[in-house]
Amino acid sequence: MIKFCLIGVLSIVSLYSCVPTKNIREENKAVPEQYKNQSTDTVNTATVNWKDFFSDPNLVILIDSALANNQELNMMLQKVQMSKNEIKAKQGEYLPFVGFYAGAEVEKVGEFTRNGAVEKNLDIREDEAFPEPLTNFSAGLSASWELDVWKKLRNGKKAAVLEYLASVEGKNFMVTQLVSEIASAYYELMALDNQLTIIEQNLDIQQNALKMVKIQKEAARATQLAVRRFEAEVYKNQSNKFQIQQKIVETENLINFLVGRYPQTIQRSSQEFITTKVDTITSGLPSQLLANRPDIRQAEFELSAAKLNVKVAKANFFPSIGIKAGVGLEAFKPKFLTDTPESLAYSLVGDIVSPLINRNAIKAEYSTANNRQLQAVFEYEKTILNAYIEVENQLSNVQNLKKSYLLKEAQVEALTESIDLSIQLFKSARAEYTEVLLTQREALDSKIEIIETKRDQLLAHVKLYQALGGGWN
Repeated sequence: MIKFCLIGVLSIVSLYSCVPTKNIREENKAVPEQYKNQSTDTVNTATVNWKDFFSDPNLVILIDSALANNQELNMMLQKVQMSKNEIKAKQGEYLPFVGFYAGAEVEKVGEFTRNGAVEKNLDIREDEAFPEPLTNFSAGLSASWELDVWKKLRNGKKAAVLEYLASVEGKNFMVTQLVSEIASAYYELMALDNQLTIIEQNLDIQQNALKMVKIQKEAARATQLAVRRFEAEVYKNQSNKFQIQQKIVETENLINFLVGRYPQTIQRSSQEFITTKVDTITSGLPSQLLANRPDIRQAEFELSAAKLNVKVAKANFFPSIGIKAGVGLEAFKPKFLTDTPESLAYSLVGDIVSPLINRNAIKAEYSTANNRQLQAVFEYEKTILNAYIEVENQLSNVQNLKKSYLLKEAQVEALTESIDLSIQLFKSARAEYTEVLLTQREALDSKIEIIETKRDQLLAHVKLYQALGGGWN
């Protein structure tokens, strides 16, 4: 016999209308057709694998090691695995639960109770009274199943799948950031090496100039003031040398941290830094960001999951229908367990449970799900807007740095020639020592600046690659 227990009364519930995601601020979600002042070529560098994008073998080895050993990335991989486990948990919720049970119990009831009076006046069998105390042994199978009429459990499983896919995209986005950080730190390290070399070369020039001024002083052609000024300039650059050496140590250790290893020397080819070729990056179309950038795809999956979670919260207003069943053997002595059908026991129960009063918690959960859906919509819009602006900024940065570098080259060449000219003029008393000092200082600054410009070019190259969605594949 099937027993139905109706708890509560089915009633018409007033539900909040589900928030449509496709019509929310639709006018702001469309991406531009092309970048500002850029061609509409569909070729996109973001599809290039990072091992092909970076030509420096030392940098490729560092990135490859980081992808295997970086602690933060490994923690993200565990988060992805946890999201995958959540799918299995949600999938099991809408399937029947079947379990095995076995038990034994003993009971002694008072004679002046209903159960005691029954046991006293009835026999289990003819001329065989109830044993006292009464034991009970049982074994069998039990099953329970919630009928997913409103697709609450299936939508919960689909939402878990989307959350898992979002976590995968989150991992991919972290990979793009990690690749970019290591490449940026690597180029920064090579720039510091070149700056250190320039300062050492300039120190040789300044020390030779200092010797010349001392000789000029002995010949009464220069003053002690000039000597002290030249000495001060030497001390200044010696101090800058130690500062750069400290920055080199810190940058090396930053790379070691990203790679997931203890401090050690970073292998690099700094001599080729200034001649490093900066390849042209093709930006493609803005709409390709939707397919290439992991953070946009992550926001899209989270938006879809939020929509399903609204449906799950809405289903809480409807009655839940459950079925419970069991079949097994039960007897007061173990030897009777195999006596069937006497020891056979089974049950089948169906119930419907519907919320009736005090539904504030359900309403609050539904409102929260709607709010989270709206939040996901705004997050999706923000991610797309941020991606477009990042690409636009880096495209402009690449173009302006290219023009700036050409002018810096001309400046360095002119000031390098000016050093020898100023020294020759000073020897012939046709220039003041201050002109020599100023020329040397300007030449040093220009050489440092061109190295920084080359570094900025390479960093912009990396950042544009990342902004377009490259580096994770």
